[in-house]
Amino acid sequence: MMERQAFLSAAIGVLSGIGREKVAPRTLHRGSARVFGSELSVTVLHADEMRAQVAIAAALCAALGIEQLTTLAGGDSATCQLNRDGVLAQPQPRLLAMLSQACALSQLTGGAFDVTVQPLLRTYAEAMRWGALPERHAIDAARGLVGWRRLAFNREQVRFPLAGMELTLDGLAQGYAADMALSALRRHGIHDAMIDTGSVAAGGDGGLQWMARLPDVHGVSLGAVPLRDRCMATSDCGAPGAGGIVHPVSGDMVDELARVTVLAPLGLLADGLATAFMVMGAKQAHALAARLPGIDVLTVDRRGEVRRSAGFGVTGL
Repeated sequence: MMERQAFLSAAIGVLSGIGREKVAPRTLHRGSARVFGSELSVTVLHADEMRAQVAIAAALCAALGIEQLTTLAGGDSATCQLNRDGVLAQPQPRLLAMLSQACALSQLTGGAFDVTVQPLLRTYAEAMRWGALPERHAIDAARGLVGWRRLAFNREQVRFPLAGMELTLDGLAQGYAADMALSALRRHGIHDAMIDTGSVAAGGDGGLQWMARLPDVHGVSLGAVPLRDRCMATSDCGAPGAGGIVHPVSGDMVDELARVTVLAPLGLLADGLATAFMVMGAKQAHALAARLPGIDVLTVDRRGEVRRSAGFGVTGL
């Protein structure tokens, strides 16, 4: 699965607050850290700078914890241990939560989303190092190791039934990290906030209108999306092994859509659906989104044609 890019706010519009009792003035506070290979940023609105900075530190720590749990780099994460050994004892509750949601997404999307797709991604990545696509027999061999229904997990362990199966949580991790960071802020009493982990999550009590900018299409701006108590994730279709997406069932590269952006109540859901919709294609993606409460989608095909659902509000910058 691919690395998502969220093109975060070039603009944050402050609302007037008319009709509310005067309180201590609130100001913006920011923090950042290196997470998921890029800068994670946290912006909050609060009157107390010290309290804001403590909350920001907690949010960054929460997001870093998700990266450390799911990263495939370095070999020390729980995900790497599972891929290496085929079994993981006493999995963390956050990992179990992600696996449970991953299986629900797989069921919902007819297998278009599948966290066991890593053998296919590895096969493509190895072939692409030599500047070629993998042979069909190699793709078919990898396909035999893919299948979300085979993944077994409970509080005691996570287990692969077949040697060679592997897991990737790249299609969920950034969104879930945004959810966890936002939850950490709320535990510290901060509700007006925007978080960019590669997926964007924004919450508020009406103090701010957070804006998340959409990526341009052929140099033309698509504007920005106003966010409040909503999350946004974008998937781009690059080359496999370099951010590309492979169909978990057929084993082929997806090539209809160039980009999908999803709005959802949770970052994990926006993140996972953005990947699944890339696999499904525009027609099926929009049809499914129309049946899901709180879900909106914008698709861009290879020709640059843009299509968005009725609830996908966009404003100019």
